[in-house]
Amino acid sequence: MFPTDRALIPTRFGVLVEEMGFESVFLPEHSHVPVNRSSPYPSGGDLPDDFYRFHDPIDSLAAIAAVTSRIRLGTSTLVIPDHDPIILAKRVATLDHLSNGRVVIGVGAGWNLQEMENHGVDPKDRWTVFRERVEAMKVIWTQEIASFEGECVRIRPMKQWPKPVQQPHPPVFVGGSGPNTARRVLRFGDGWMASGRHLDGAELAGRVADLQRLAGEAGRAAVPVMLQQGTPSREAIEEYLGMGLTRVTFRVDPGDEGSVTAQLEQLADLVAPYVSTRT
Repeated sequence: MFPTDRALIPTRFGVLVEEMGFESVFLPEHSHVPVNRSSPYPSGGDLPDDFYRFHDPIDSLAAIAAVTSRIRLGTSTLVIPDHDPIILAKRVATLDHLSNGRVVIGVGAGWNLQEMENHGVDPKDRWTVFRERVEAMKVIWTQEIASFEGECVRIRPMKQWPKPVQQPHPPVFVGGSGPNTARRVLRFGDGWMASGRHLDGAELAGRVADLQRLAGEAGRAAVPVMLQQGTPSREAIEEYLGMGLTRVTFRVDPGDEGSVTAQLEQLADLVAPYVSTRT
């Protein structure tokens, strides 16, 4: 769900998600939307008004962590060029520590070029910045004395705690649907976060198969693949199971508690035949 100041607060949303037996909750991110924007909305049409009103996802997930005990807490996706890697590493590790190891991090390079420019990132460098900041965070999470030397990211030897509860660190799912996505996933990701708004059905199945083939050629085990905003139907779920997807999230439109509860109840009924237990 888009966490906005006009919708059900994230804490209540998280409680409902856990009570209805779902495995995880994922929240998206945009730090802001520039008024003068030339970058087209990837899904087409006008940019939805909700994009201007997001709560911070990490703060929201920390609040959800405080009122839940089981569900995984995910981002879909953090816009990495918007973030200083040292500060983001600290925030993610803190969330993982406080939630007792329940964090899943979906990351992306971002599509709004004017947004990242406001954060001091030249759009022509965004793919390098994306990769190097993720790589730098992994170093910070896993090494007592961390340093990083890249084209765009340079960190002199430093120490930072807390370290994440999960070892070696929370799983990092690389978002994207372009032709170079598989290469990026294999280079610096722990999994692929595909988007149902851009890939589904046979095209998604083909891309998953290609990724696993490339992973095998590189000597890697099968790569976890999750789909965000999947199609909420039994037929689609059967297809996703056949593809071997690790996780599928379904969109919940932001609204008041009655609206959100009704949507979650419909989704719970939809997935009930495919889960062995519901808590």
